[in-house]
Amino acid sequence: MRRDIILVDPLPRTLDLIMEPAVRARLDALGEVIVSEDRPMPAEDVERYLADTVLIFGQTDMPRERLDRAPRLKAIINVESNFLPNIDYQACVERGIWVITPALAFASPVAEAALAMALDLARGITAADRDFRLGVERYGLEGNAHTFRFAGAPVGMIGFGDLGHAFRDLIRPFKNRVRVFDPWLPREIIEGQDCEPSTLEDVLRESQVVFVFASVTSENEGFIGTREFAMMKPGAAFLLMSRAAVVDFPAMIEAAQSGHIKVATDVFPEEPVAADDPVRQAAGILLSAHRTGGTRDAFYALGSMAVSDAELIMKGLPPRLCRRADPATASMLRSKPVTVS
Repeated sequence: MRRDIILVDPLPRTLDLIMEPAVRARLDALGEVIVSEDRPMPAEDVERYLADTVLIFGQTDMPRERLDRAPRLKAIINVESNFLPNIDYQACVERGIWVITPALAFASPVAEAALAMALDLARGITAADRDFRLGVERYGLEGNAHTFRFAGAPVGMIGFGDLGHAFRDLIRPFKNRVRVFDPWLPREIIEGQDCEPSTLEDVLRESQVVFVFASVTSENEGFIGTREFAMMKPGAAFLLMSRAAVVDFPAMIEAAQSGHIKVATDVFPEEPVAADDPVRQAAGILLSAHRTGGTRDAFYALGSMAVSDAELIMKGLPPRLCRRADPATASMLRSKPVTVS
């Protein structure tokens, strides 16, 4: 009787990180689990098991020629959360192999942190705390000379995927007018969430708070730079919550240090950030160490969603929780692999 092999090649994740014991037991019930967590699974190990592999959890390279040697493969489940250019997505579609990711697990915690950071920039919370500790605090109206209310402030979003939708739901009580720039979406989807489809220029010029939720693609690397930051209202807030490569990072730092805008970022061009990186001393920037999505419950949700969809796939049913890779868009994505969980 042939074995059902499940290759687990999850770096930078580990099974303990993303699966509670009960979920791990469900994974084990699906087949014989072969795990490589301390390093990417060696090519010789992948090849040894490939003919009997039915599921892959992780970021294993799967070009067409390797797919040719995996006749029983049903799904590749990317638990890193970014679709990487190491899979022949078109070949997977042709062969009925699901390529999916439970990235939605991170949408809610990142949206929550984005709101918290926006409120901080708007009301000057961290800045006021620092002034108080230095003994230069200002009280009452004087202490609010450079603040604004988030409630009712015009909001702009650049990118409107899972994270954008989660954030839109979160801010409904604040009654913001919301403009969205996302060239990959039809206007009906944007309008269906009570948002206004807009150009990038209108989002930047008209918004008091701008959120970047866009993935990095071959078309948008560094597309927000000096020209775009100059379009923003003086004192407006700019929050980079998705991927650093979407913006010209030095231009963003310069715009913040000049006092033209306020900036918050959870992502950086190189992570971990070097101890002597100038961003650490840059004024006007609220810094977060790529931690907004990495909550304990989010990592467990990553594993639970992945295993639940794997169970469906093994029954011959389509996945219901994870996002499927589309060859046309996956081939354009340029996000750097995550290196820290």
